[in-house]
Amino acid sequence: MSRIKKIGLGIVIPAIVLLFWIYATNFLEVSPSILPKISSVGKAFIDLIKKGTLQKDISISLVRVVRGYFFSILTGIILGTAMGMFPAVYQIFHGPLTTIRQIPNIAWIPLIILWFGIKELSKTVIIVIAAFFPIMTNTLNGILSTPQGYIELAQLYNLSKWTTFRKVYLPHALPHMLVGLKLGLGVSWMALVAAELIASSSGIGYRLSDARSLMRSDIVIVCMIVIGIVGIIMDKIISLIFRFLTPWEKKKADI
Repeated sequence: MSRIKKIGLGIVIPAIVLLFWIYATNFLEVSPSILPKISSVGKAFIDLIKKGTLQKDISISLVRVVRGYFFSILTGIILGTAMGMFPAVYQIFHGPLTTIRQIPNIAWIPLIILWFGIKELSKTVIIVIAAFFPIMTNTLNGILSTPQGYIELAQLYNLSKWTTFRKVYLPHALPHMLVGLKLGLGVSWMALVAAELIASSSGIGYRLSDARSLMRSDIVIVCMIVIGIVGIIMDKIISLIFRFLTPWEKKKADI
């Protein structure tokens, strides 16, 4: 499929949505408080940029995501690796973690707020809970997918656990880990926005909730678009990093 054709197919749905939006706001009796005109959304976006409000909200939210995501990586990779390499650790944690994993991320938010309030710690904890499971699960699957023959060979040469991890487990687990990290980043962003919607006094999620309470649908739509764009940018950045770290995966795809 040619590049132009791909682009054309990719913009079909957005074009339909824009056409319906223009038609509804110009030819149907739709209240601006429900669905504003595109020009109103553009004006609201420019106003927020000029005031510096949007930049501040995005920067606050991104700092929160990075902080929570870092702790998710730390805990998810360490525990996933330990569960994959040591059967006793797997037996201890697998049951409880499988049970906790069934609880929706948003269900944790009220309890976390009761425990930690609405300050920064609560946002970090919510992000860690959300992103931990995809990172841990994919790390575990990567470790468990390592060929048994390689592990037995490492044991034959009396390699230490750390050396075995670096030279045997990690090369096979790395693609799985990177998938988990990518999923975890997306979940982190969504969990943060949800947390800011419910209990926060700053950030892009707070701005969205505040605009809703003021019946400013134009700002609500601006925030929604910005949330989507930031999420896409983060996904593309991490995809480029992973492509750099695993060049052999691209060679496999080319073959």
